[in-house]
Amino acid sequence: MMNNEQKIDELLTKLIQEKDRVIGYPVAKDFDYSRLYEFLKHPINNVGDPYEDNTYKVQTHEMEREVVDFFAKLYRADPTDFWGYVTNGGSESNLYGLYLARESHPKAMVYFSESTHYSVKKNIHLLNLPSITIRAQENGELDYEDLENTLQLNRDKPAIILTTFGTTMTEAKDDVSEVKRILKKLAIQNHYIHCDAALAGSYGPFIEPRIPFDFQDGADSISISGHKFIGSPFPSGVIIAKRSLRDRIARGISYIGSLDTTITGSRNGHSPLFLWYAVKKMGVKGLEERYRHSLETAEYCKTELRKIGIKAWTNPGAITVVLPKVANRIKEKWQLATDDITHVICMPNVTKSQIDEFIKDIIEEKEHADLNTENKELQFQD
Repeated sequence: MMNNEQKIDELLTKLIQEKDRVIGYPVAKDFDYSRLYEFLKHPINNVGDPYEDNTYKVQTHEMEREVVDFFAKLYRADPTDFWGYVTNGGSESNLYGLYLARESHPKAMVYFSESTHYSVKKNIHLLNLPSITIRAQENGELDYEDLENTLQLNRDKPAIILTTFGTTMTEAKDDVSEVKRILKKLAIQNHYIHCDAALAGSYGPFIEPRIPFDFQDGADSISISGHKFIGSPFPSGVIIAKRSLRDRIARGISYIGSLDTTITGSRNGHSPLFLWYAVKKMGVKGLEERYRHSLETAEYCKTELRKIGIKAWTNPGAITVVLPKVANRIKEKWQLATDDITHVICMPNVTKSQIDEFIKDIIEEKEHADLNTENKELQFQD
């Protein structure tokens, strides 16, 4: 029986082995936070609103504000009317966006695409909101015609619309300006648009041609994940919203001497520090370079798959390559998320040599399948 030290060593060995075979999930692994190791010795807790003073001082609120400021600027938020905080992931960020929407429009109907992340349905249930699912196009993007027709039937109610900028399976991106146009056409003045940009939000401003998704395009709040494209040892997210909307829900809490504006009370104070370190190190230019590198890898992956007869495709500006389901052996080895289709997400750490090995596995599997078919035919002839 293993002792505790052996268990730790075994776990570390396993994680190292598995880390280089993750090409089916959006998790960047090319990070180095060794400069921050000393901070793991401290009980950093970012309780309370990061923009308000409080009585607990072992926190990283200053860095958290700088992270929010960085993304608010990237998403063209009004410099005089934005606010946000670092969440524990995209699901909490989406919950916060929907929470603000509900408090702004208590009698609203929520509209979301069938391609929307699974956390949205859960969050809608938690907030007890009425909702309608809108069809998605074949590529995973919101079906704007179905949205317009559905809104037309409910135009007497305020509308909360959940757009996705990078769907889970195909990385499709909903056009916020098109949603805004439909709302204007139907004269639905009381509305709220939350954009779930978990993966693609980190490089959305660099996509060419540009796909509308940010505040100037019509979003009222935007959520992203911190651990996906940027990379971090801890899951994290960021929610950016209009400060004027946040003010509607703010409540004073004497115990911490701050405002209660976040979903959770105690919050991981290390995540904002690690995110701050990453965005300061990369900057906007570094983020764009990461995206261009990933885009090149995705194009290589798609091209090489097509060469061996696999019907691979990508959405415009996507780093996700979509392909038909593969054999279970390949799915397990490369940790591929699978629905009716599967995908390879070319995160910044994914290399062409990994793609080559993946394609080699597919070729071997095809040859094995062809051989089995041939043997069965021979048996039938006998």
